[in-house]
Amino acid sequence: METFNNKVAKLFRKYEELIVRKNEPLPTGNGIFTRYKYPVLTAAHTPVFWRYDLDEHSNPNLLERIGMNATMNSGAIKWQGRYLMLVRVEGADRKSFFAVAESPNGVDNFRFWDYPVTMPEDLIPATNIYDMRLTAHEDGWIYGIFCAERHDDSAPVGDLSSATATAAIARTKDLIHWERLPDLKTRSQQRNVVLHPEFVNGKYALYTRPQDGFIDAGSGGGIGWALVDDMTCAEVKEEKIIDSRYYHTIKEVKNGEGPHPIKTPQGWLHLAHGVRGCASGLRYVLYMYMTSLDDPTRVIASPGGYFMAPEGEERIGDVSNVLFSNGWIADEDGTVFIYYASSDTRMHVATSTIKKLVDYCMHTPQDGLSSSASVETLKKLIKHNLEVMRDASEDEKIMEVTDMIQA
Repeated sequence: METFNNKVAKLFRKYEELIVRKNEPLPTGNGIFTRYKYPVLTAAHTPVFWRYDLDEHSNPNLLERIGMNATMNSGAIKWQGRYLMLVRVEGADRKSFFAVAESPNGVDNFRFWDYPVTMPEDLIPATNIYDMRLTAHEDGWIYGIFCAERHDDSAPVGDLSSATATAAIARTKDLIHWERLPDLKTRSQQRNVVLHPEFVNGKYALYTRPQDGFIDAGSGGGIGWALVDDMTCAEVKEEKIIDSRYYHTIKEVKNGEGPHPIKTPQGWLHLAHGVRGCASGLRYVLYMYMTSLDDPTRVIASPGGYFMAPEGEERIGDVSNVLFSNGWIADEDGTVFIYYASSDTRMHVATSTIKKLVDYCMHTPQDGLSSSASVETLKKLIKHNLEVMRDASEDEKIMEVTDMIQA
């Protein structure tokens, strides 16, 4: 009979094989970004000593005591030369919590820190917290803004599904010790709020997503912008929409800012998610846009359609047909690591470069918002390419004649 210690050793061997498995870039793609073969984090990547009681006296059958369901929607930051994700880990009990996983190269070997984040409570404790955006602000703090979910006590008796959402705020200097600040005060519910990394007119700048209810955006028009005086008592008094929702587009139901934008010489690069309704439910995709360096509220590029959509196994999970990103890292050499969750189940990475992403944003046609406009846009590209192909063919004929004369 296999001994208890042998069973434990087998658990750790299997776990270590998963952690050190080398990830591989996929050879196919659209030239804009590169997907990788394996997810970078799954529920199985959570430490063995989180899930099992390793004491033979209290767990002689070596049963899993605390189940982990998913790893998803992770903030990201480059910290002391390591690639860190601030992961939303969801337990089998449906409660989410934050934990840090770090990698030496950004694409594999992600290993969780021993303990999850101990996040102080607000004055009104939240039932669930999730989807943290990390911003290393120029004021010297690392801020985390995340959703704090509570039951809606105004709901009818017996309604245990209705909830409220607020933007919770915390800050840290080491990603271990967190100072909880009061939740953002706004007129509407907020589930997607992101802090801009620089002061704007001497104030903190926030990307918001006003919505009438916990799920439905309602009258909320899209991604908003607001300035606040002090993050220790942040209140949105004025809010304007800078990236609107539109009928029959990838963002007709909802859209929200992902991670904080990346500063480039050409403008601010933004990654966002868009939601539309379809026969199978809500479909979440990722899209991009750019805003001006001089005025971060002015959109200067808005490529039509999605930047990234679920493919293959990414389409299957707890909430199928969903991609969501709230973390990316721009490296010193211009490489961009895009961390995204698929179907509320697992974390992936895709890589690109700032040069490619700016090219994509600046030179991809905008959505014309109608079928006829889409056809006209396509016809322009076809005409251009046919002319290029014809010129190339004529050049080849000239080269053939030249070769014949020289021969």
